[in-house]
Amino acid sequence: MRLKFPILICAVLMVGMEMPVSPETLVAPARGGVAVQDIVDRMQQHEANQLHALKHYDAIRHYGVEYRGFGTTMAGKMDVEVDFDASSGKTFRILSEKGSKFLCENVLKRAVEGEKEASREREATALTPVNYKFQLEKVEELNQRPAYVLDVEPLSVNKFLYRGRIWVDAQDFAVEKIEARPAKNPSLWISKTEIRYTSTKVSGFWLPEQNRSETQVRIGGTAVLTIDYGNYQDVSDSFVPSEGS
Repeated sequence: MRLKFPILICAVLMVGMEMPVSPETLVAPARGGVAVQDIVDRMQQHEANQLHALKHYDAIRHYGVEYRGFGTTMAGKMDVEVDFDASSGKTFRILSEKGSKFLCENVLKRAVEGEKEASREREATALTPVNYKFQLEKVEELNQRPAYVLDVEPLSVNKFLYRGRIWVDAQDFAVEKIEARPAKNPSLWISKTEIRYTSTKVSGFWLPEQNRSETQVRIGGTAVLTIDYGNYQDVSDSFVPSEGS
């Protein structure tokens, strides 16, 4: 099947997204009186506090992929039940599949497997000075709240890292939005991939809301993967950020 190989490459790339270096060498100078190091430190503290407080949640995620190219359109959808427990991590159960069986098997299921792998490699994929260089670009309003816009540059070629911008909520210091490209291109078949991620606040926790990746294949065609994270249920316990978190 002539279409198969490019689509498989897209699947590898769209799974979402080294030597330790002293953090002070990785953070760009302050701008406008705001210390970038302070933003990054408080962002890490928020993540640690939330990780400690979040015990459980359930959600039904909606995965979708559409490929246009070679005079044809292919699409697939998949609903996945996700159960998170602090003691055991995440478990995934596929509830339904629709559309192209090929895309469900080779793109959507690989996206699920990629998230499992990323969750096991938390330190290697985290937004920390070990993995990224940060620079403050500006402060702007996002969803009627002030947010710091930081440029992030990966310090290693890792398939789970990316380069681009992140929006950090200026009150909670949670990452609210990401617009980026993967740090590692898995194949010459891929021209470019644009990633857009958003999170939302649920019972005091900032949890994933949507992830959208658009990949252009060099020999023709575009593949778009979307993950809608659904409505979270049984989120425990309620989390109130501490002062300075």
